[in-house]
Amino acid sequence: MAVLEMKEICYAYEEGRPILSNVNMEFETGKMYAILGPSGSGKTTLLSLIGGLDIPQKGEILFEGENISQCGLACHRRNHVALIFQSYNLIDYMTPVENVALTARQDALALLLRLGLTAEEAKRNVMKLSGGQQQRVAIARALASDTPVILADEPTGNLDEDTAGEIAGILKESAHELNKCMIVVTHSNELAAKADVVLYLKCGSIHTA
Repeated sequence: MAVLEMKEICYAYEEGRPILSNVNMEFETGKMYAILGPSGSGKTTLLSLIGGLDIPQKGEILFEGENISQCGLACHRRNHVALIFQSYNLIDYMTPVENVALTARQDALALLLRLGLTAEEAKRNVMKLSGGQQQRVAIARALASDTPVILADEPTGNLDEDTAGEIAGILKESAHELNKCMIVVTHSNELAAKADVVLYLKCGSIHTA
């Protein structure tokens, strides 16, 4: 059974230009999904709808068979999904351990060590870390929340090629080993190549490769 499902989703901008038209898609745990598409195709909008940050103008989004509006969007964001942003969105006066501990239901330091930070780096102010290290902290924070669905918006967009490859591997490993449903919006074909399922969003419709 799908953990997350989009049924006949439609969304248009205020000026009336349709961005999503009758989108249907199912997402399962234990898999990494990559969503590709040109700029302005609606990838980030789709991620916002799945994450309960916005609501569709038509159709419904189901979590384990229940419309997310029934439990409430705040409940959905708190208990069902975690987000990884391209800009990291870390609290800049805290250490990595402190950032992860905000959502942790497991040992924050152990998780950071697993994702490649040293014990010393994990206790350093996050603003003194490299972009790749900060993204690892953002991923650790999402994993620490123990939600079944993780949404990532261009998670490697600000990283060099080698670091981007490492982050892509971490995301796929998290889906497989931790049984997460990992949904990644990206422009990167290299990141998409790591995914179990590649989706293309174009002209309001979504297609599998």
